[in-house]
Amino acid sequence: MSNRTFVIGVGMTKFEKPGSKEWDYPDMAREAGTRALQDAGIAYDLVEQAFVGYCYGESTSGQRAVYQLGLTGIPVVNVNNNCSTGSSALYMARQAVRGGLAQCALALGFEKMEKGSLGIKYTDRTNPMDKHAEAMFTTREPEASPPAPQMFGNAGREHMERYGSTPDHFAWIGWKNHKHSVNNPYAQFQTEYSLDEIKNAKMIHDPLTKLQCSPTSDGSGCAIVASERFVDEHGLWDQAVEIVGQSMVTDMRSTFEGGSSMRVVGYEMSKEAARRALEEARVDVGDVDVIELHDCFSANELITYEALGLCGEGEAHKLVESEATTYGGSGPVVNPSGGLISKGHPLGATGLAQCSELTWQLRGTADKRQVAGAKLALQHNIGLGGAAVVSVYKPAAA
Repeated sequence: MSNRTFVIGVGMTKFEKPGSKEWDYPDMAREAGTRALQDAGIAYDLVEQAFVGYCYGESTSGQRAVYQLGLTGIPVVNVNNNCSTGSSALYMARQAVRGGLAQCALALGFEKMEKGSLGIKYTDRTNPMDKHAEAMFTTREPEASPPAPQMFGNAGREHMERYGSTPDHFAWIGWKNHKHSVNNPYAQFQTEYSLDEIKNAKMIHDPLTKLQCSPTSDGSGCAIVASERFVDEHGLWDQAVEIVGQSMVTDMRSTFEGGSSMRVVGYEMSKEAARRALEEARVDVGDVDVIELHDCFSANELITYEALGLCGEGEAHKLVESEATTYGGSGPVVNPSGGLISKGHPLGATGLAQCSELTWQLRGTADKRQVAGAKLALQHNIGLGGAAVVSVYKPAAA
């Protein structure tokens, strides 16, 4: 029995500012799910299992969302893994297919968010980030800025102190991703900013200005995963994209050792997940043409260059200086969609939006965002608390 797995259909909504559009999560899910089914050219009746991700919602919101697509009695599993929720749903769908438990599975993610920075919902129980904060505060004094930009901003400060990067390097990443999103009709922001506008925007947590931070967003994404037999029986080889490597890694002991803010925000998780996914795919990161990575803040994109192996430790800012990670650069194009910074970041949908973008890139259907000759793609999605999911893709027909 073959255990090859393929993405056969993807779909997503435009990501929107919370409250700017009259819709609710079932509407978002129906739109993204319907588009994915239409893209695959199959009926919902052929889906055998569904994994539905979201961070903010009631306990069976996943069922309510999927019921917009059909009422067939299939198992529906609700998934919550913080910002890597969408990729976690995709990971579970692939496991079901790869293990022979289903020939066709659906991964759906959505989020209906509140305005403003992410905060703590439950104050009468242990905060799941308490160990992370405690580790960071052994070397960094707490500040008044919101928790997430404080953690990632501190990781940026650590990189500057250890390796000599500067605020300008982080600002360039914000500039790049906003520039990329101009060509993405699904992006929350489609405005190109000058580098000075990025640098002079409101400071959130030094060195991160507002235009280097992902916004809260509403939206949904969906991917349909199928077996080799299913792809063959339905004649989907021309559009199928194979998941040739995938790994999920959660926090290790090293996360909490030494008071390193870079480790607290998942550097070691990302590094290990990338190593395992690339090993399974039997490829080197130097072969990758296009990457969607978790740029919740520009500092995370920079340190993730090193975690993924795009450069040596302490050399990420040199990639920035050479403009390697944009169109025309020497490295893979990173975040052609605009990334989380500009496309938006509805937590449960983010990983599936990344999957959608890379599927379009490998099919050659990404329009003005198309990375010329893209044949190998890598996806990186991380959630603090924590889970890092790295997936490697190539066209099935290649």
